Amino acid sequence: MLEEILPNVDLVLIMSVNPGFGGQSFIPRSLGKIRAVRDMLARAGSRAFIEVDGGVDAGNIRAVVEAGASVVVAGNAVFGQPDAAAAVRALRAAANGQGA
Repeated sequence: MLEEILPNVDLVLIMSVNPGFGGQSFIPRSLGKIRAVRDMLARAGSRAFIEVDGGVDAGNIRAVVEAGASVVVAGNAVFGQPDAAAAVRALRAAANGQGA
């Protein structure tokens, strides 16, 4: 169904947990979904963003970005930490392959 509307989207949201509440673990098979959407967008010539929401943390953010995500939601990985600013710095470093 997504392929039919690709020319009209600016952003595709991929939920990487079962929606409903925060703090859930990332579902690893979401990486395949991210790659599949990135491929569909590329074939369509779309520059739409892929946003990934759910369970993203410093341990998996690099894989999420490498799969094709351009926007991530990392609520618990930031706000569940004692120092939110340090958590954001760690996420950015990990996303760039610099370790957590």
